[in-house]
Amino acid sequence: MTISVFLLDDHEIVRRGLAQLLELEDDITVAGEATTAAEAAARLPALRPDVAILDVRLPDGDGVTVCRDVRSSTTPPPACLMLTSYADDEALFGAIMAGASGYLLKQVAGVDLVGAIRTVAAGGSLLDPKATAAVRERMRRRGPEPDPRYDSLSPQEQRILELVADGLTNRQIGAQLHLAEKTVKNYVSSMLHKLGYARRTEAAVYAVERRRRD
Repeated sequence: MTISVFLLDDHEIVRRGLAQLLELEDDITVAGEATTAAEAAARLPALRPDVAILDVRLPDGDGVTVCRDVRSSTTPPPACLMLTSYADDEALFGAIMAGASGYLLKQVAGVDLVGAIRTVAAGGSLLDPKATAAVRERMRRRGPEPDPRYDSLSPQEQRILELVADGLTNRQIGAQLHLAEKTVKNYVSSMLHKLGYARRTEAAVYAVERRRRD
């Protein structure tokens, strides 16, 4: 299976170097490139890559915002690898909150970057457990953060999300809410799209994490 990768970086030499590196791999292909956040936002939903490598700092925005937006607007959403020249706690915090699968410095060795792409394409995460734990502790101290994805859900979709987190099937949810099973299925599809997830198990984990924070 070939892994399609999208590259977002405002430096041509970086994009060209990454592209040349990845094209040497039999199982990886570069699906597209962009130099700005706006260009990436326009191209990513149509290309639907498996992995998006996003520069954190861009002339018209930042890769963290691109990550959050593309994961909420593309089905299935790409795994996002943040690539930056700077070790920035705020950017790392934002990347984790945006749903990024990894956060790497540009000093990373080529073989390690290729390995990272394969890992996140397979559903894995490269986020350091200590960093993730620090973010969760920070969230606990600060209290619940506004979540535009959750706020975009209708009240009915929020109720269904909670029931999905409880492990109920569409039929069981329909019986509890007095809805047809097909109607519940439509609600679940809409909910997953808004949250930026491809599978209901991901939404369930998300809902459980929200409960813990609250």
